[in-house]
Amino acid sequence: MGKGPGLYTEIGKKARDLLYKDYQTDQKFTLTTSSPTGVVITSSGTKKGDLFLTDVNTQLKNRNFTADIKVDTCSSLFTTITVDEPAPGLKAIFSFRVPDQRSGKVELQYLHEYAGISTSIGLTANPIVNLSGVLGTNALALGTDLSFDTKTGNFTKCNAGLSFSNTDLIASLALNEKGDSLNASYYHVVNPLTNTAVGAEVTHCFSTNENTITIGTQHALDPLTMVKARVNNAGKASALIQHEWRPKSIFTISGEVDTKSIDKSAKVGLALALKP
Repeated sequence: MGKGPGLYTEIGKKARDLLYKDYQTDQKFTLTTSSPTGVVITSSGTKKGDLFLTDVNTQLKNRNFTADIKVDTCSSLFTTITVDEPAPGLKAIFSFRVPDQRSGKVELQYLHEYAGISTSIGLTANPIVNLSGVLGTNALALGTDLSFDTKTGNFTKCNAGLSFSNTDLIASLALNEKGDSLNASYYHVVNPLTNTAVGAEVTHCFSTNENTITIGTQHALDPLTMVKARVNNAGKASALIQHEWRPKSIFTISGEVDTKSIDKSAKVGLALALKP
């Protein structure tokens, strides 16, 4: 476990990664190349049904300064500039998108042994202000996540979360959607030698009185091959196998079936990430 409670986005992240990360029903190809000068270029293409989406991302690093420039299929230019540790525990992030003149945003993140704070503000006449904070330790943390629209004078987001961690389990509880949704998640390491873990997530919506339950597991067949599986109360069952066939080059195949509609074809996704 890391030192300090981390940022609010890390509450429940282990369970979310186990249950949702790397699952897909599309076909994706990613190629990453780098130069001795620190320039990293990542090209990716994704086939979603009849659509084929591509993007190229260029990353430039110089000491604690990082610039990411991304161009997508729609010729939009996304730029993110990150300055790490301009002061102890502080990170500054500036991002914008061309041609959207209202997309500029400045974010500050601060990590302390007993706190994690993130705040951002849009660079517009009537910006949206985001503020999240976590207090506690790496074992027990309590946090909140707020967004305020200065144009309307209303809170657009108001969430709160609690996280408990020890050496082999992480449990979290979060109240989202301005109190309309309650989410509980659990992540447990069964065997660290084989990276075997189980996780579960339960979400209750008060306005509709509906529950969503997802459970999953992962297991390393060997140091280079990982398998994962999950199922939810809607009858959707998914599984994937991921193999690192050479250092940092990963092939993933995943599938999803609707157990309540067996007559429907299974959805299959493929992902290939190459890093020579």
